[in-house]
Amino acid sequence: MPDQASWLQRVLALVVDWIASTLVVLLAIGPGGWSEDPLAGFYTLLVFVVESAVLTATVGGSFGKLATRLRVVREDGSGRPPDLLRSLLRSAMVAVVIPPLVFRPDGRGLHDMVAGSRTVSLHDLRSGGPQA
Repeated sequence: MPDQASWLQRVLALVVDWIASTLVVLLAIGPGGWSEDPLAGFYTLLVFVVESAVLTATVGGSFGKLATRLRVVREDGSGRPPDLLRSLLRSAMVAVVIPPLVFRPDGRGLHDMVAGSRTVSLHDLRSGGPQA
């Protein structure tokens, strides 16, 4: 099984996701809309949840996770990503912030425990390390 992702890797992936989600909203409503619309932050959060859930269910991770070589896999050891419903639940829990801060000694956050998933780090293919 691939290595459990570190907190630094997870935070970096989250930052990448948040920047990407912000850029999507900026492109959709423009800089004027961004500064004038009091719901702009909510739009960013909504884009983050949807992007994260859909990409996690289809390719195993959000844009930020893929960019930082992380994957979300089912806890059952199959190496497959969680289904869309579990991915949506997981993403919504990350959006409320507290669940990722509540975690087990193995590093799995409450959002991963509820979704039956784990976030793993992929090794460089040239290193010969395990892959998900």
